[in-house]
Amino acid sequence: MIEGKRIFLRSPQAKDQAEYLELNRRSASFNRGLASPPTRPEQFAAFLERCQVDTNACFFICRRTDAAILGSIGLSQIFRGFLQSAYLGYQIGAEFAGQGYMTEAVDLILRYAFVDLKLHRLEANIQPVNVASIALVKRAGFVKEGFSRRYLKICGRWRDHERWAILVEDWRARKS
Repeated sequence: MIEGKRIFLRSPQAKDQAEYLELNRRSASFNRGLASPPTRPEQFAAFLERCQVDTNACFFICRRTDAAILGSIGLSQIFRGFLQSAYLGYQIGAEFAGQGYMTEAVDLILRYAFVDLKLHRLEANIQPVNVASIALVKRAGFVKEGFSRRYLKICGRWRDHERWAILVEDWRARKS
């Protein structure tokens, strides 16, 4: 578990299925075209399987006051050796957006990535139309590095993405 002021990050478990699927169903229109979190039991099972892969680090974002699941955040394709890098992904339920929860979650995952995992670089790929997500990574210290045409298949369509990254040196400089 990773503790924050208003939230904590914890590993997903099988018993979370009903709560997480319901959150994602309520947020379907909010996520449309931007993310496709699990909404069906078989998708949740596949999500849990991906979470068990040692090159992934998956967390639920939970509110401290009642332990409610607000969304998810994680690192994927954690590369060791010469790269020491990973990809950052996240999503939040519609009713929890715009309240600072994801800002805190990104701060916690950056600390985890750079201090605990000792990574050198994190990359986030964001669709240009997702202005809230771009503002989020900018606040966290990510720098835009480029544009990738038809980069990821989201909700059944290949979509363009901007490539944003942060290095451990950048993160340390912001923390001091």
